[in-house]
Amino acid sequence: MEPNRTGMTRKDFLKLSATVGAGIAIGASGIGAILGIPKPQADRSKASAQSEEDIVPLYADHQPGIVTPQQTYLYLAAFDITTGSKKDLIAMLKDWTRFCDLSAKGGTMSLGDNPLVPPTDTGETLELPPSRLTVTLGFGPSFFVKDGVDRFGAAKALPLHLKDIPRMARENIDPDISGGDVCLQICADDQQVAFHAVRNLIRLSTGRASLKWMQEGFASGTPGKTPRNLFGFKDGTANQLHDSAQGYDEVVWAGADEPAWMRGGSYLAYRKIQMKLESWDRTSLSDQEATFGRSKVSGAAFGAKGEFDAVDAAKLPEHSHVRLAKDAKQQIHRRAYSYTDKVDPRTGNVDAGLLFISYQRDPDRQFVPMLRLMQNNDALNAYVSHIASAMFACQAGLQPGQYFGQRILES
Repeated sequence: MEPNRTGMTRKDFLKLSATVGAGIAIGASGIGAILGIPKPQADRSKASAQSEEDIVPLYADHQPGIVTPQQTYLYLAAFDITTGSKKDLIAMLKDWTRFCDLSAKGGTMSLGDNPLVPPTDTGETLELPPSRLTVTLGFGPSFFVKDGVDRFGAAKALPLHLKDIPRMARENIDPDISGGDVCLQICADDQQVAFHAVRNLIRLSTGRASLKWMQEGFASGTPGKTPRNLFGFKDGTANQLHDSAQGYDEVVWAGADEPAWMRGGSYLAYRKIQMKLESWDRTSLSDQEATFGRSKVSGAAFGAKGEFDAVDAAKLPEHSHVRLAKDAKQQIHRRAYSYTDKVDPRTGNVDAGLLFISYQRDPDRQFVPMLRLMQNNDALNAYVSHIASAMFACQAGLQPGQYFGQRILES
């Protein structure tokens, strides 16, 4: 095809004309759809066909993905808000909310009717079930106040215990993969479903927020059983101690002393823990078990027969992982995932480990003292290094018609 005088092909010209024409017709706010900032629209034929066991509803008393039975795959993504406009921020959070509701039901955004512009949805979940997809949103300290400046009038809504995790012994925190204004924890039993969600949520943030970091994790295991970490030990056994409505109220859900938007929410504590797998794999089984204070096969604590039997701290090695967790006299709700990444070209060692995630109602009382005790005394420190850190406040659940952050930004 011959180029015209502007250096554009006829095809390019028609494509541009369609874009400009659409922009004139729908106005400045609508041009975002053409630039990759679409508003979610349901493909109802797909959403209506999903089975109930595949669906975890977005709208509930508490956000999904906190005490929801753990799914197989995780994407944890943190964003920095780049817009200074409260109106634009609210628009993004509304777009995110609509997309999360639609995707949880197994729907997709409309691909659009104009073949000359990019489709609204990336399309990789067409014909796929929702696979228990959940999206959990949390706000970081810098969402409310940054460099001493109140952002979006949100400072008055700052939760009681939301602050960066204090510096700890033996950590090597990388600020580039830590913190963030907003966090999205995206989980599903199908990795493609989970990635589709994070991919499209990134698209929906265009011009209003930028991706700061993202981590990918997995937690394979028999449904209903405690998953194992890459050291081969069960991870999350103690969750059964508070596995009841009363237990969650005492351990997980923020109480009446918090701002109204946070009551029934929870604090997400995050640590990326790099494991020295090569050193661990050269360690004897007896030393591995002494490091944890548990049987590797059964998960039972020393002196017990079953995984969930009561722990007698006196029968555990003084610096064992389980002994110190018991000595902290606090409970947290663990939701950790393993990760594998690149190979260090200098050593040939694999970068792999644990994306530690826990939820608690008061991190100052529950999480931080436990972490400090572990960092100072845990025998496991010989085999791990903490390389990223963050704390986020996850609001209470949404009701139909509400959007993420509404009670913060409209209070």
